[in-house]
Amino acid sequence: MKPLVSIIMGSTSDMKVMEEAAKFLDEMEIPFEINALSAHRVPEMVMNFAKNAHNRGIKAIIAGAGGAAHLPGIIAALTPLPVIGVPIKSSNSIDGWDSILSILQMPAGIPVATVALDGAKNAAILASQIIATSDTALFKKVVKFKKDLASKIAKANEDLKQVKFKFKID
Repeated sequence: MKPLVSIIMGSTSDMKVMEEAAKFLDEMEIPFEINALSAHRVPEMVMNFAKNAHNRGIKAIIAGAGGAAHLPGIIAALTPLPVIGVPIKSSNSIDGWDSILSILQMPAGIPVATVALDGAKNAAILASQIIATSDTALFKKVVKFKKDLASKIAKANEDLKQVKFKFKID
C-alpha cells in the first residue's frame, strides 16, 4: 500500500496538532505518511520531497507550520499537487497570526488552501474530499461523514429540548 496523502510539519513539536489529520485519514482508511521537513533547516530535503511527491503517488499534501510558516508555500511552489496549509500556534508565534498570514497570503499562481489555526482535522477532511472526486468508495465515505455531522446537530437539538428554563419556549 502506498500513501495517497502526505502530512508534513516543520518539526515534531507540531505533531500534537497534526495528529488530528492522521486520525481522520485513519478513520477514512486513506493511506498516508508523516514526516518532519523544515523549510529553513533542511531546504534541500524539502525541495526533493516537493518535486517528487507526485511521482510517488501522493494526491494531496497537508503541510503544518508555525511562526514564519514557510513550509506550505515552498511546497506549493515546487509541486503540481494540491497543498493544504495548517497554520500552527507555536511557542514563538504572535497568537498564530504570523502563521496564518504566512500561509494565507500566497502570490498568484502558488495557491495554498488554508484552514483554521491548528485546524489539521479540516485539512484532512479537505484532502479526503479532493481525493474522493476520483474515488467512488471514498466519495461514499465522505458523504456518510457529512450526513453524520448533520445527525449530530439533529441530536443536539433534541437534547436541548430537555433543557428547562423558566422563560424558555419549546
